[in-house]
Amino acid sequence: MESKQAAPGAKTQRSAGGAWTFDVASQEFRLSQGACALLGLPAAGPFEEMLARMPVEAGERKHLRAAMRRCATDRVEFDLRLRLAAGGGGAMVRLMGGAVGEGRLAGAAFAADDEARLSGEVAERAAQFGSIMETALDGMVVIDDAGIMQSFSRAAERMFGLTAQEAVGQNVSVLMAEPDRTRHDGYIGHYLATGERRIIGIGRIVTGRRRDGSPFPLHLSIGETNVEGRRLFTGFMHDLTEERRSQSRTQQLQAELAHISRLSALGEMGSALAHELNQPLAAIGNYITGSRRLLADAGSPSAAKIEGALERAAEQVLRAGQIIRRLRDFVSRRAGERRQESVAKLVEEAAALGLVGAREKGVTLNFDLDPAYDALFADRIQIQQVLVNLLRNGLDAMDGAERRELKVSSRLVAPEVLEIAVTDTGAGIAPDAIARLFEPFFTTKPSGLGVGLSISRGIVEAHGGEMSAHNNPDGGATFRLTLPLRPKGAP
Repeated sequence: MESKQAAPGAKTQRSAGGAWTFDVASQEFRLSQGACALLGLPAAGPFEEMLARMPVEAGERKHLRAAMRRCATDRVEFDLRLRLAAGGGGAMVRLMGGAVGEGRLAGAAFAADDEARLSGEVAERAAQFGSIMETALDGMVVIDDAGIMQSFSRAAERMFGLTAQEAVGQNVSVLMAEPDRTRHDGYIGHYLATGERRIIGIGRIVTGRRRDGSPFPLHLSIGETNVEGRRLFTGFMHDLTEERRSQSRTQQLQAELAHISRLSALGEMGSALAHELNQPLAAIGNYITGSRRLLADAGSPSAAKIEGALERAAEQVLRAGQIIRRLRDFVSRRAGERRQESVAKLVEEAAALGLVGAREKGVTLNFDLDPAYDALFADRIQIQQVLVNLLRNGLDAMDGAERRELKVSSRLVAPEVLEIAVTDTGAGIAPDAIARLFEPFFTTKPSGLGVGLSISRGIVEAHGGEMSAHNNPDGGATFRLTLPLRPKGAP
């Protein structure tokens, strides 16, 4: 938006006024060209800075600040008359505003000395409101204190499957599922009688009801205004169907990853235990064999009984070895279900699962994925398990670091071989830990089990790839895994 700033106190004809908008989250206050000329302000800036530059008395600024705050929190419209200070020409200006969406206010500022313009300004404001009702992405509905719908936006038509002509004049309860459908009039009556706010200015997640009777989740926030003694309520509705579907998909992915992770950990531990236990069992067997030979040479009268006991002990040792081998076979890692997968989708889903809380820690994530090589032959859940583990490790490694950046990149490093790298800006890997990093049960974390990286490398190797790690020259560490683009033997 471009405009020429009018100098406060200019003697030229002051503009009749214009429109303004305010974004609650960013605190940005924007003015149309006419409003800039009227108030002698730039086209945009932080609200407090713009308010400080407004040529009005300090008390007037206080009233305007309070009105804007109440409008943002309670969705109460305001209509203020402000006297410009001498530097602003001493004229009267009128500022009107209200909430037009979640976290957004809008209104008009115009010269109040000439009330003849008022009807035109009101008509313009009505046209602006109509435009908002037509173009707002979220559904909007205006009801009176009896619950009867007065306005119904285009987005609300799409959301509920009702036209404005069908909705206006009906009780708003037709948009609700039970039990709110039958209780809504009581809600309004309770508020009118007690003034107790249960949703006005607060917002909550409720269940809407489409024309065909199907329920769906939505976030509802309500603002209140009073027009010539008539109380009206404006509802702003955001359909949560897609968000809930996405959350459900994320939860499903988390459950699948947790299941595969448990199986992988069980397989790793089972293999390690089998390897470790086979050695003492073999030693026990050797000792039993040697004892039987010594007994045979001693010629003891109890030799036969001892011989029988040792023979049974040897049988149990063999039985224990067979049990361990069966356990190892049972928990050994299987090839999994492999198919062509999108590398970008694998990485994005892994990032959504592995970087929960990253924003609160000030971590930024960058992708540098080669779009020319996006198809990968792999088990989606297993590779996502590897990526989630690496992303979480990177997140932990940057705890307390001044620069916190994670980068996931992909590139072709050999014919039909794709490399995926996860780079962090943490403290790096201790030199004495790099050689043992992928060993089972080795960990640098106080509460770690030391199986995550070992499992990850096993998964990558089972896919026919390799996994490695090294420290970066400028700090941090990079983990690389290579994977074949196509199954072995494929043309």
